[in-house]
Amino acid sequence: MRLQLIALFGVFFTGIPLLAQRSSPERRDESTIVAIAQDASVRAVNFRQGDAEGWKRARRDFTPEGWTEFKKHMQGWLDEKGAPTFSSNFVASRNAVVIGNENGVVHFRIPGTLTQSQNGSRTAYRAAIEVYAFRDLLIHGGKAIKIKHLEQSTCAGTSTACQ
Repeated sequence: MRLQLIALFGVFFTGIPLLAQRSSPERRDESTIVAIAQDASVRAVNFRQGDAEGWKRARRDFTPEGWTEFKKHMQGWLDEKGAPTFSSNFVASRNAVVIGNENGVVHFRIPGTLTQSQNGSRTAYRAAIEVYAFRDLLIHGGKAIKIKHLEQSTCAGTSTACQ
């Protein structure tokens, strides 16, 4: 009986490190996706009035569909050359919070402060950036991280959506 217990504990404790090793690469991959996509997302919402090239540089971090969707939020706010008609600056208040991970697409939220200015007027909001991002296995041998969806939200009062 005692030998059976020792054998059972041996199998149990030997299996724990193997389980941890299996999940560890997934967690590392999720962390990498979040870190890279967080930087790219903040860059995308930080732009200067009149700087078309600076704003368009963010495109490389999006899927084609993600960029098209992101641009829709800018309708009416781009001039005839494609330059933003206002400036936007987002400062994260802390690192991203992972909300979910489905089929390799990581959903996370970045809380912070969004300041928008136009022709001398300036407004700051509590805000968050909602992001869906993934490792694009078809680009650069899977080294490219792409934003599938990016949406900005502002919060008023005691709203917890920006935390």
